[in-house]
Amino acid sequence: MSQQIDSPLSSAVEAFLRYLRVERQLSPLTSSSYERQLDALILMATKIGVNDWQQLDTAKVRMLLAGSKRAGLGETSLALRMSALRSFLDWQVSQGMLGMNPAKAISTPRMNKHLPKNLDVDEVDKLLDIDVNDPLAVRDRAMLEIMYGAGLRLSELIGINVRHVDRVAGEVRVTGKGSKERKLPIGRTAIFWLEKWLERRQDYSPDDDALFVSNQGKRISARNVQKRFAEWGIKQSVNSHIHPHKLRHSFATHMLESSGDLRGVQELLGHSSLSTTQIYTSLDFQHLASVYDAAHPRAKRGKS
Repeated sequence: MSQQIDSPLSSAVEAFLRYLRVERQLSPLTSSSYERQLDALILMATKIGVNDWQQLDTAKVRMLLAGSKRAGLGETSLALRMSALRSFLDWQVSQGMLGMNPAKAISTPRMNKHLPKNLDVDEVDKLLDIDVNDPLAVRDRAMLEIMYGAGLRLSELIGINVRHVDRVAGEVRVTGKGSKERKLPIGRTAIFWLEKWLERRQDYSPDDDALFVSNQGKRISARNVQKRFAEWGIKQSVNSHIHPHKLRHSFATHMLESSGDLRGVQELLGHSSLSTTQIYTSLDFQHLASVYDAAHPRAKRGKS
């Protein structure tokens, strides 16, 4: 919990965050996201005279939503904030701290469905064709290769330890959402660059078994990975912003286009629900539809 917030509302939020970390075992990134949203809500609730969560009713939840809109939050951010509030209040109900969840009846504005943008294969090749003129460039190429090669989440990438990689079998073991482990195949190219990085890793006197470390020898942070990936996108003249999730999206799309095996892609991505993976069938259809519109002689029928 942020040390800057001194409010009677804070103790319940602190207990909820401990529950997320210890019992739900959510990733640090997810827990931090909840913390940021609830910190903001505490400040807003205090301003409208709420000093006890039992004082929060449907009307005041609407005031929090309206205040968030006035603060400039977009549809996605509003949905994230309301989701955090609902989860927190549901937990309070389960603990007997509240009799009901006043946020249940409040719906956030319907979001337009934004499909993830992916890189095409040529763009991936361009991004990964890195001139490895220093050890950290070797590390970054290894991270890029394994993230695209296995479709990892950012938290999964930075959580890999050296012992989790089986270079002979071409496999890596990662811990996904809900602390669920899965073993994933990685290709020869990723293995090659991992071996190159492992030859240099000891030069940074790593603190622990972390596979990818910073130049201070500590496990690399999520922010550092995001920053480095974005920089490589610019250096390699890729015409879109490069971030870790884009490589995961690209992996999923390319695998589905090549195999058509939705269930297999679900397993590789570590999705608990097939419906989460089905978004990539929409991406695949969009690609096919654009090819059809450009090439089929009857595609333009009915258009003037």
